[in-house]
Amino acid sequence: MRSASPGPRTGCASVTSSPPRRWNCGWPGRRAAATPDGRPADLLVVGAAEVATLAGGLRRGSGQGDAAVLRADEAGPLAVAVLDGRIAAVGLERDVLSGIAGLGLHPDDLKRIDARGATVTPGLVDAHTHLAFAGTREAELGLRQAGAGYLGILAAGGGILSTVERTRAATSQALLAHGRRWSYEMLRHGVTTAEVKSGYGLDVETELRLLEVYRQLGAEGPLELVPTFLGAHAVPPEFAGRVDDYVRDVVERQLPAVAEQGIARFCDVFCERGVFDAARSRRILEAARAHGLAARLHADELHDSGGAALAAEMGAVSADHLAAISVDGIASLARAAEDGRPVVATLLPATTYYLMASHHAPARELIDAGVPIALGTDFNPGTSPAPNLQMAMAMATVQLGLTAAEALVAATVNAAHAVGLGGSHGALEVGRAGDLVVWDVPRHELLPYWLGADLVRSVVKGGTVVIDSPSSRDGIVRPGRGRHRSG
Repeated sequence: MRSASPGPRTGCASVTSSPPRRWNCGWPGRRAAATPDGRPADLLVVGAAEVATLAGGLRRGSGQGDAAVLRADEAGPLAVAVLDGRIAAVGLERDVLSGIAGLGLHPDDLKRIDARGATVTPGLVDAHTHLAFAGTREAELGLRQAGAGYLGILAAGGGILSTVERTRAATSQALLAHGRRWSYEMLRHGVTTAEVKSGYGLDVETELRLLEVYRQLGAEGPLELVPTFLGAHAVPPEFAGRVDDYVRDVVERQLPAVAEQGIARFCDVFCERGVFDAARSRRILEAARAHGLAARLHADELHDSGGAALAAEMGAVSADHLAAISVDGIASLARAAEDGRPVVATLLPATTYYLMASHHAPARELIDAGVPIALGTDFNPGTSPAPNLQMAMAMATVQLGLTAAEALVAATVNAAHAVGLGGSHGALEVGRAGDLVVWDVPRHELLPYWLGADLVRSVVKGGTVVIDSPSSRDGIVRPGRGRHRSG
């Protein structure tokens, strides 16, 4: 077994070709278990050509491209074992099977996935989405093609505000059905965890309804959701021309109501010229912190608005977009990382693509400065109707200049840190969540290469197979064997 990249390696079974001296799962003597609804929480993935473990924690600087990859060689194929819903072993298949036997288990006691010729990675983590909303905004594409800008559309009552109008009018059941539909779309493209924002209510009642929709969706599963309160997404029509009054409403009415119900983990603010400046954003985030909500920001998306510096000042978990970040903003994030207070720069290439922007986030400058990079889709109805994180990874390689390994790191372990789950998700390490994807490619470098292709063979959440697609080799209709005839 070859280690294809430098960095830490881990696994219940040895991650070298020599037999392990002991089976070190952390659950000695345990027996096969099941999830509360009876589905198996134990799983064995065998025959893999490559396993990108992402072991070793948050990546930044030269480590951004270390996907901690293991590759099969003459010693045999690779395997991953999940016991009780958590990663129990990563390594040579023979070693993993030996470890299972050492626990008194037979491999047949575990559900098995045949990953012959495939790559296995952690489940993807989408670090920035706006999952729950009503209506669509396809007309805005034509407006942008005619030269209209984002803030101009917003000022005219379009953009976010048009979605707010429709979302306020939608029933909770309609929003829930919409969320189910698109959460499944994310899941089938390899995402097992997603950050989800409110922000299309902009009043107490609707913001709470959106967060309650997320609570229900998360309880239903299988997609795991991390909820963010985004009451400061825009200034609603009833507060037009009264930005400070709306900030007061967010601070004095919306935030206390959200905190009382305990249905959000983070508070986000759209820190942008013409929306909420840095001073107003700071006030909201300070109030959120007093209510126990951690900070994250839409920062420097359209203009250098001081968002990155504010994120560093406030100890935000992430600063997102950053397409217009300044040299000083990069320096602020770099200092925070160097001081052990890293703010993850979550980049959203699908948004700049859909906005037809002439500039993109300076990913290479951020990496070279030692700022950790994550990726998200920014899935929303106006500026990124793109629920596919695979596509965002491909865009990141083409538009932002990331390598395939850097993009994979950004969509797994670093994205997990960006949503506050860095200690439990985003890597195939012993004891972490048993979330993984089996991809129908032999090497991770092919994930962004096959542009637009759905490469998922299987998606596993907590040891349970939640998406099981036939491999492309089995699914091809070959000439002479199809049912369609011409003539």
